[in-house]
Amino acid sequence: MTKQTKSVLLAAGGTGGHLFPAQALAEELGRRGVPVDLATDMRGDRYGMGFPARSVHRLPSATLGSKSPIAIARTGWLLTRGLVAALGLVGKLKPGIVIGFGGYPTFAPIKAGQLRGVPTLLHEQNAVLGRANKMLAPGVTGIATSFASTKYLSPELASKARLTGNPVRTAVIEAARRPYWRPQPEGRLSLLVFGGSQGARFFSEAVPPALALLPMELRHRLDIVQQAREEDAEGVSAAYRRLGINAEVSHFFTDLPERMARSHLVIARSGASTVAELTVIGRPSILVPLPHALDNDQLQNATRLAESGAAWCIEQKDLSAERLANDIGTLLGDAEALVKAADAAKMLGRPDAVGRLADMAQELMR
Repeated sequence: MTKQTKSVLLAAGGTGGHLFPAQALAEELGRRGVPVDLATDMRGDRYGMGFPARSVHRLPSATLGSKSPIAIARTGWLLTRGLVAALGLVGKLKPGIVIGFGGYPTFAPIKAGQLRGVPTLLHEQNAVLGRANKMLAPGVTGIATSFASTKYLSPELASKARLTGNPVRTAVIEAARRPYWRPQPEGRLSLLVFGGSQGARFFSEAVPPALALLPMELRHRLDIVQQAREEDAEGVSAAYRRLGINAEVSHFFTDLPERMARSHLVIARSGASTVAELTVIGRPSILVPLPHALDNDQLQNATRLAESGAAWCIEQKDLSAERLANDIGTLLGDAEALVKAADAAKMLGRPDAVGRLADMAQELMR
């Protein structure tokens, strides 16, 4: 691959689903000797990832969370301010391409790239085209998708789209080297529970009562790792102590890919990065999509895995303590089912996604 002299400007918002694939691409471009800059919103480095860019530029942005005139006006004002700042940034950096990873923080940098005549590339992590990407897609140079079929990707847009997969971080690739550890009769059983801020709150309320319904002999074999909000962590830990369950509870795990690799079963939301990491590492999961999400992107993601035999999808409205206890108990008692799901997940994984996306970016730069 010929070394590029021009830089790449990445645009990604302050959520893990957008930032993690952007981080993976930045790592790969760095290995290829391509300078990378990041344009993000004002939330900053909330994941402590130490983003591998030569510079990080924070631009004004907003998400339209309400249809009230005041909310619409405020969002429009912030996006306009972001566009003015992004035009100046693109003019200063003169990147060879601007790459957006979805969400409203992508809007201003991609628009600025288009107005400055710079090639632009969108990456869609989900099985459904997000709102911001849907608005930007007609004017970009290329679109990279994570699923073979992407909802709302019209034939006109599909003509400039390419299936790359969803890039995962180097830590995930390293964790994927660990083979699935088949549960042993009477052996320890590792259960990982996580799900972002809203997921963490729901699982803090739902999982301990479900595990309380398991037979004592099964509870005492469990090793739980669970993400919980800071204000919920002690209550969750206390619940597990009362049940005699060995548990590690924290609001954040910096080594989550490694913990995923050590798990027999994962319970999680079904955001794009979670799905990508589960499939690259190859771990069976119970997925509970975030309800009421616009476009039902998490339900689409979880359904794709469930249809392939890699996961079990349960909508939150259907998830009682009894249902969850029954599913956890059944799965942890069926090593063959877990192994088959782990294999199916691994078959869906695209560990080469970051290379494919970097290749596409460099082609468009030329």
